[in-house]
Amino acid sequence: MLRWRIALGIPLIVVLAVLGWLDASATRPGLYLAPLALFLCTLATQEMIGLFRASGYSPLGWATYTGTLLPVLASCVPIALHPYPADCPVGRLGWLACGLAAGFAIAMIGEMTRYEKPGSTIANLSVTALSILYVGGLLGFLVQLRLLPTGSLALLSLIFAVKVSDTGQYACGKLFGKHKLAPRLSPGKTWQGTLGGIAISMLLTTLVFRTTLGNAASILIYTLLLGVAGILGDLAESLLKRDAGVKDSSSWLPGFGGVLDLLDSLLLAAPVAYACWILGLVGS
Repeated sequence: MLRWRIALGIPLIVVLAVLGWLDASATRPGLYLAPLALFLCTLATQEMIGLFRASGYSPLGWATYTGTLLPVLASCVPIALHPYPADCPVGRLGWLACGLAAGFAIAMIGEMTRYEKPGSTIANLSVTALSILYVGGLLGFLVQLRLLPTGSLALLSLIFAVKVSDTGQYACGKLFGKHKLAPRLSPGKTWQGTLGGIAISMLLTTLVFRTTLGNAASILIYTLLLGVAGILGDLAESLLKRDAGVKDSSSWLPGFGGVLDLLDSLLLAAPVAYACWILGLVGS
């Protein structure tokens, strides 16, 4: 597993770094990263459908794909409108809200078109709505984060803090882990690994971003919040996998699992990072 993580992890980092550099230099923010978000959303939706079907549900494929992509696609509208008009009645975050509403409407329409008998509509509609909110809505926050005035820095700091925390948790857990954090959901996670990973992330994020994010106290709070949110995101995806009775969301990425396994800690951390930036905790 470690061999695969190294073999795939380095190319993934290089590709993301190149796309990030191109995006930061582009005339429109998000021009290069938005297609990546849509691509990842499509793959993650496929994995969600697989998890639902493994759990005995029958989500409608086209409605789940369309409904989940709409929040991400709607979040990209300000890219097309760049420079974003100051008097636009729909704020940047408003596009995400519109996409979520439209996605749910698609899910409803899809269930209407195939309704034959009672007994499964509510369950299937519920899992489709979960995909729309969990994948589409939270990925939409990553797009929104990039569209902030200092979006490249905001997105980079989020990915750095969360992934350093993930790596630190893995390493500290292997070295010092004794007490399980959530044995029913993620048997490999320990309190020692969790606390050690967050501490390492707080230290390194503060050192790397000291001159760009703000004062040390704010960065420490920011990183702590992201670390906790990242752990909850990881456990949330573990909950879905345990309920479906599978180890990984898919086999797209040997050593990592699926796209959801790669994104899980970032998904719940994205709205937390967005709130920290718009409230001025960091970057001001």
